[in-house]
Amino acid sequence: MSAWHHLRLITIDLDDTVWPCAPVIQAAEAAHYAWLAAQAPRLVEQHDLDSLRACRRVLMQTRPDIAHDVTALRHASLLSLLTELDYSEQHANKLAQGAMSAFREARNQVEPYPEVTPVLARLRRRCRLVAVTNGNAEIQHTPLRDTFHHCLTAADAGAAKPDPALFELAMRWADATPAQTLHIGDDPALDVEAARAIGLAAIWVNRTGRAWPTELQPPLLEVAELSAVETWLGLGEAER
Repeated sequence: MSAWHHLRLITIDLDDTVWPCAPVIQAAEAAHYAWLAAQAPRLVEQHDLDSLRACRRVLMQTRPDIAHDVTALRHASLLSLLTELDYSEQHANKLAQGAMSAFREARNQVEPYPEVTPVLARLRRRCRLVAVTNGNAEIQHTPLRDTFHHCLTAADAGAAKPDPALFELAMRWADATPAQTLHIGDDPALDVEAARAIGLAAIWVNRTGRAWPTELQPPLLEVAELSAVETWLGLGEAER
C-alpha cells in the first residue's frame, strides 16, 4: 500500500506548473492591446504595454483591497486611464469590459505541458484535484476543463499565495485536513514554502533546472514533470 493512501486532496498551481505562462500572457496582452488600438485610440496614443503595466503596479500599491485580484486590478486600472482621457463613464466601462474580454479569451488559450493531461486524469481518480492559482486563467475555458474537480483563484479566496487562504479554501471544499493534502507548484516561496507553512506536504515542479533558494529549506521532492509525482506516490501500473 502506498505511504500516501490517506491522501484526500491534491492542490495544483497552474501557471508554469501545468502550462507555460509567459507565452500565454504575452499573447493575451497583445490581443488586449490590439483591441484597444482599434476601439480606444486615444489610450493607445498615450500608453504602450509597458506603460499600462506600470500603471497597474502603481494601482496595486494604492488599492490593496484588489491587489490580489489580477482581473479586478487590470480592469480598474484601464477604467481609470480611459476616464482620464475624457471617455465618458458609460463609454469607458464598455471599452474596459471589451478589452478584458479580448484578454480573457487569449488568456485561456493555454497549451499544457505534454504529460500533464494524462497524469492529472489519473490523479483525479485517486483523490480530489483542485487548481489553486494567483492568476486569472479560467479552467472551464481551457483544454483542462474536465481534468480538475474544482478551481480556486486568489480572487475567490480574497488573498493571493503565500497567504494560506487559497489552501484553506481548497481544504474546506474537499473536507480535507493538512495531513490529507498535497500541494504541487513551481514557485519555491508562493507554492512550496507557503503550503508547508500550514502543514501541507509540497512538491516543487522545476521544469527549467533552476537552483533552489538557499534561504529556504529544501523541498520534500523536486520533479521536472508531473509523471514523477505518480512514481513518488507509489502508484502502480494498475492505478495508472
